Amino acid sequence: MSTVTDRTPLLENGHGAQPPKPFFARLADSLSVQGQPSWLASYKFFLFGSYLNILLVFVPLSFLSHFLDWDAALRFSFSFIAIMPLAALLGTATDQLSLKLGQTLSGLLNASFGNAVEIIVGVAALMQGQLRIVQTSLLGSILSNILLVLGCSFLAGGIKFPESNFQVTAAQASSSLMTLACITLVIPAAYHSAKSHSGLGGDDGVDTVINGTIKAAVDAKIDLGLDNLDADSIHGLKIISRGTAILLLLVYIAYLVFQLKTHAFLYTAEVQAEEEAEEPKMNILAAGSGLLLATVITSFCADYLVASIEETADRYSIPKPFIGLILLPIVANAAEHVTSVWMAMKNKMELTIGICVGSSIQIAAFVVPLLVIVGWITGHDLTLFFADFETIVLFVSVLLVNFLIQDGKSNYMEGLMLITLYLVIALAFWVS
Repeated sequence: MSTVTDRTPLLENGHGAQPPKPFFARLADSLSVQGQPSWLASYKFFLFGSYLNILLVFVPLSFLSHFLDWDAALRFSFSFIAIMPLAALLGTATDQLSLKLGQTLSGLLNASFGNAVEIIVGVAALMQGQLRIVQTSLLGSILSNILLVLGCSFLAGGIKFPESNFQVTAAQASSSLMTLACITLVIPAAYHSAKSHSGLGGDDGVDTVINGTIKAAVDAKIDLGLDNLDADSIHGLKIISRGTAILLLLVYIAYLVFQLKTHAFLYTAEVQAEEEAEEPKMNILAAGSGLLLATVITSFCADYLVASIEETADRYSIPKPFIGLILLPIVANAAEHVTSVWMAMKNKMELTIGICVGSSIQIAAFVVPLLVIVGWITGHDLTLFFADFETIVLFVSVLLVNFLIQDGKSNYMEGLMLITLYLVIALAFWVS
């Protein structure tokens, strides 16, 4: 039995104890792949883990068609198809990283990369001055998630099970935030409507705008419906949009804290379903490098895709709003669509709600404000003003989803309603 004296150390930092490792050694240990899947096994799973990856052959075709200046339809089609497996790879890498990073960090990671394709396509279109493509693709992603993907999931789950149940409180919290984001898009449209009918517009206002108030191209300005506003009104619209974007980002951060920390118990069923003895298939470094590689390649394919939209739309008489609202979101949401329907067929409807509504919230409260701020920094005046028709379409869609999920139950008839509304919207934008 050792005797304690005045010379006995308070902490056992001596007498054979190992000295602490240097910082870089500890960092290397945390990044070590020891005990994790090997690099070969990781990349084998990454590249060959899904039949969808067969479509990766279209990635080199997208590059070739761009550099050899093939027909616009080929450039558009090859880039369009190439982004589908790339979106799936981004999701795979993000999921594998999430398994190692814990709940909080994985939540932030999913917020950042959960809609990476939408962000990449949006930034590519923004840098090329295609403001309408940016707006319609983001709006289309929201509608695709809450109408098409959720509708197909309800339909698939309803065919297999008479009725599916999910946590009402969590679903209503998510749909309420979705409603808030929707209302923030109504306010700029209302402001625009009030100013455009107040007699402030006219030729002088258009001349002022053309002379430098809006830095984007004149075509983009007219396409956004700003040609009948004066300089002060457009300046006010930009202030409303940028201020709202900052506030929405703050609300989204609060929503992450609500979901992951303070009220995580509302999502416990969802978390438990996600963590059913899932073993990592990639080591953390391979997943990180795969995520980086897929992001870079996706950015090139998105750039080529956006560059070919104008010519493809003109040559083949396809409405640009239809391309942005219907076609581009199908690419971005392909992997989510399959996962959501698959979860619904397993009667994991809370996961389905989390994927569909959660992804829509990410776009409305994170991606849209982010692109407004990126446009502000880069001199591309993207605003939250959507055309009246688009605003109404979004509002009634969110309204229908709120009605259908408020009872905490779903069936195939509700799925059919959501799909029908989506098809009607697609038809309306085809003839717009």
